[in-house]
Amino acid sequence: MKNPEHPVGMRLDERAVRVLAHPLRSRILGWLRMHGPATATELAAALSTNTGATSYHLRALEDVGLVTDTGAGAGKRRVWRASTDFHSWSNSDFADDEDAQTALGWLRRDYVRQYALRTEQWLDAEAAWPAEWVDQLGFGDTLLTVTADQLAAFQAELDALTEKYHRIGEGDPSARRVQLVVQSTPVDLEPPAQP
Repeated sequence: MKNPEHPVGMRLDERAVRVLAHPLRSRILGWLRMHGPATATELAAALSTNTGATSYHLRALEDVGLVTDTGAGAGKRRVWRASTDFHSWSNSDFADDEDAQTALGWLRRDYVRQYALRTEQWLDAEAAWPAEWVDQLGFGDTLLTVTADQLAAFQAELDALTEKYHRIGEGDPSARRVQLVVQSTPVDLEPPAQP
C-alpha cells in the first residue's frame, strides 16, 4: 500500500542533482535508505565523520526534499529518514544545464562505486547465508538486441514488476530487503547514426 506522506520515488530536478552530488550527502541518503531513520550523531558515527557535518548536509538534503525530519526526536535531537525509497532522472532533462550535467556525471560515477562496494561486501558475507538465498542473490547479465523505443518499453515493464514486488514481503519475518541494481550499457560504444 502506498503512503502519500512517504512516496516511493521522486524525480530529481537540477537543484536536487547539484545538492546530492557531494560525497557525504550521497552517503547519508544511501545510509538512510538502507538502514532507516537516524539522528545526525548516529549518522556521523556510521559514516566516520562529525555531527556538525552530518547536520549541515542533512539540512541541505531536506531543502530539496530528499530527507525528512520524522518528528520523533526531542529538543535539538532530530531523527531523519529518506523521503523516498529511490529517485530517478532523465539525462536529457539537464541537456541545457552544464552545472547539472557535471553534478550528474559525478553522482552516476559515485553510484557505480557504491554498488561495487556493496557487491564486494555481499561476496564477503554470502558464505554465512543459506543456500536458498545465495542461489537467488548475486548478479548476471544478458544481451538484448533492441531499439531505443523497445528498451524504453522493457524498462517500463521492469519498473512495473519492481513496483509489484517493492514491499510484498513486509511483515514476513523470513523476508529480507534486497537491493536491485539495474544497468544497461551498449556493447558497441560507437553512437548510432542519426536518421
